[in-house]
Amino acid sequence: MNRYPAWKYALLVVALLVGLIYTLPNFFGEAPAVQVSSGKATLKLDGAMAPRVSEILAKAALKPDFVQFEGNSVKARFGDLDAQRKAKDALNAALNPDPANPSYIVALNLLSRSPGWLTSLHALPMFLGLDLRGGVYFLMQVDMKSALTKKAEALSGDIRTLLRDKNLRHAGITRDGNNVDVRFRDRETMTAARNLLQDQLPDLQWTETPDGTDIRLAGSLKPEAAKRVQDTAITQNITTLHNRVNELGVAEPVIQQQGADRVVVQLPGVQDTAKAKDIIGRTATLELRMVDDSAEAQVAARGAGPVPFGTERFTDRDGSPLIVKRQVVLTGENLTDAQPGFDGQTHEPVVNLTVDAKGARIMKDTSRDNIGKRMAILLFEKGKGEVVTAPVIRGELGSNFQISGRMTAGEANDTALLLRAGSLAAPMDIIEEKTIGPSLGADNIAKGFQSVLYGFAAIALFMCVYYQFFGIVSTLALGFNLLLLLALLSMLQATLSLPGIAAIALTLGMAIDSNVLINERVREELRAGASPQVAIHTGYERAWATILDSNVTTLIAGLALLAFGSGPVRGFAVVHCLGIVTSMFSSVVFSRGLVNLWYGRQKKLKSVSIGQVWKPQPDVPAVKT
Repeated sequence: MNRYPAWKYALLVVALLVGLIYTLPNFFGEAPAVQVSSGKATLKLDGAMAPRVSEILAKAALKPDFVQFEGNSVKARFGDLDAQRKAKDALNAALNPDPANPSYIVALNLLSRSPGWLTSLHALPMFLGLDLRGGVYFLMQVDMKSALTKKAEALSGDIRTLLRDKNLRHAGITRDGNNVDVRFRDRETMTAARNLLQDQLPDLQWTETPDGTDIRLAGSLKPEAAKRVQDTAITQNITTLHNRVNELGVAEPVIQQQGADRVVVQLPGVQDTAKAKDIIGRTATLELRMVDDSAEAQVAARGAGPVPFGTERFTDRDGSPLIVKRQVVLTGENLTDAQPGFDGQTHEPVVNLTVDAKGARIMKDTSRDNIGKRMAILLFEKGKGEVVTAPVIRGELGSNFQISGRMTAGEANDTALLLRAGSLAAPMDIIEEKTIGPSLGADNIAKGFQSVLYGFAAIALFMCVYYQFFGIVSTLALGFNLLLLLALLSMLQATLSLPGIAAIALTLGMAIDSNVLINERVREELRAGASPQVAIHTGYERAWATILDSNVTTLIAGLALLAFGSGPVRGFAVVHCLGIVTSMFSSVVFSRGLVNLWYGRQKKLKSVSIGQVWKPQPDVPAVKT
């Protein structure tokens, strides 16, 4: 009756081992490390950088615990702070021979001290949030009006081009806020223009109103189109912020949307607020210029003479010098989209570009006069330009064209990202900022750990005294629940914050509630005269329905917090929901497994250790004297 099959015990053993393995990394602490990442938008790190870093450290007589390429950076872990500082100096000197123009960012960092065998199993510690590790916090407001204004300006140029191409005369095109007004002198022209614009510009809705002797056609963005523009702007801003934050060497930055027009930026471990603001708030501009292929330019490229008047020297992505004219053909303001793709004929990776109407006119005129020549696409940051690519013009270009040239699919994707997210889609202002010191974070960790430990100890003491052996089982199940919860958070690489620690403490109280229900149910069956084996079986079976109902209703509340909350509320909700799932498994399956293992094979069981069972006394009639 009270026996588990072997596969259930095997399942519990596997769950226990997984819990132990994936919880362990959180107890090893962190070691000083150095992180090398790209310092330029056009420079991408790959796996070849790790051997180079190892070679530089070996020449400096430094022995790191390991050097590994992870994500977009190379990390080297050391045993002490002195080796960390020496490694940073050695790497800076070797990788950035020109300190005024660094190609790589060498930043101090912290990495887990977990042994290699745990890391090989992808057993990694949880990330610590801003309130536990210290760092800087920014709340940024995105200027959505500017994004809509930029869209309206682009549409004005598109309207002007469409009408001119179809030879439809108008009396003027003006922009009123985010609306575009087009005036016509006769209704026939207005009707033809309206049909054309409705077909070519589906994002606009048109209304006709008289304006003196003229007819005014007013176009405004449809609500769904305006929302799409705003969503695109905030998505592009978040992508751009991620690219910039990489330079700070932050292990786990949090950059997420809050509400319709705000972005939260949390940088754990960063204490230099001024540097963080400088990198996050900087602007990047995109320029298209023609490459000078004259004889003088070729001589200058070989270093045999000065660059011709009106040109500049840059370095192509392959390291070769490139002489580019100073005259700007097109800027990033005219670029509306850049997406990676493949050429329909050669099937080689390409980047598909889309420019607005003004840019299309310029590209058409420039490309027609320069077929067979190279056009350089430059990205300027902090006043310094980098060549993204310099393709050859093969034919006359328009609003949609593609660039190619010995690119892999990954390079095409990276180039599209650079062109699309080189600058912010809409201006952002920092409306709130705060700095949390590392000592305060360490104090928060200590207090949070103590609160969970003392809460667990108090619950365990009460359960063991009140329910005796069943209390010990409940305490072991509670520890198993905590182990599984920490393992799940580590496996998901969740970011633990103070609200998350509060959710862990709350989970302990909710988890032990299930065991209290089970123990009291078993006591009720014993009071009713059931045998111990029947009481154990019936107690677990009847308590399960109550446990399920109470946990499901609590889970619904947690899911609501997860769906509609943000920031710390979401962090609380994630731990809360995971804790409910693990508590149901541990309090019912694990605790019953222990009880069955101890009592299940005793056929003539006469009593169980579950504390005092109060049996109702029979009514005794009063004796009259």
